[in-house]
Amino acid sequence: MLTMQTFGTDTARPPVLIVHGLFGSGRNWNVISKRLSDERQVVSVDMRNHGESPRFDTQSYHDMAGDLAEVIDHLGGQADVIGHSMGGKAAMILALEDNTLVNRLVVADIAPVAYGHSQQSMIEAMRAIDLNQVNTRGDADRQLAEMLGDASVRAFLLQSLNVKERQWRLNLDTLETEMVKIVGFPEISATFDGPTLFLAGADSDYVLPEYRARIKALFPAAKQAKIPGVGHWLHAEKPREFEAAARSFLNF
Repeated sequence: MLTMQTFGTDTARPPVLIVHGLFGSGRNWNVISKRLSDERQVVSVDMRNHGESPRFDTQSYHDMAGDLAEVIDHLGGQADVIGHSMGGKAAMILALEDNTLVNRLVVADIAPVAYGHSQQSMIEAMRAIDLNQVNTRGDADRQLAEMLGDASVRAFLLQSLNVKERQWRLNLDTLETEMVKIVGFPEISATFDGPTLFLAGADSDYVLPEYRARIKALFPAAKQAKIPGVGHWLHAEKPREFEAAARSFLNF
């Protein structure tokens, strides 16, 4: 089973399951998890091949949805789910494959479509670091800066570096070989009729107007909203605004 971090206590309402994106981990969501846990139990997971969760040779969305289904079964059989980016796609497949598991769904800055970009450059940058020369996170950041100029992206990636053990908490081999699946989206004809919120960053180009028809075809009850002044990492850039939007929708 996936590694879980649990916040708050069980209540009569379904727990909230938070699913991170590519190269992330459950602890990236600790601030939001702790704040949402004032009303109910919140569980964040490390996805397969990320963080402290098991390593596998595959990273398909059907496999990831199966992992999440196992977690929800462990939690009692139903959850409200928040998924960002890769985690948002996994959460969508979960809801589409078995709509009894998901009560309400928040999809953060991603759409049910295949994207043309790849995150291969980030894998190459992480591989290029000489971990034998890393004694502090600053050492790793200086090396990474030679390949990645965006300090916020470097800071995000370095959250998955175990400095003491001098190793990444990521299965870079599988993530590299499965990248086409990760940026893609499976062909699926099912629908999820439950309450769904597609919450995007206003400055992001991940959820475009031309994707609305596909969203509505798969999620007929879907609503869409944007958080101003943020890009793809909306939960990290404006955590309070993200929390408020998610709480309002989940508590409706």
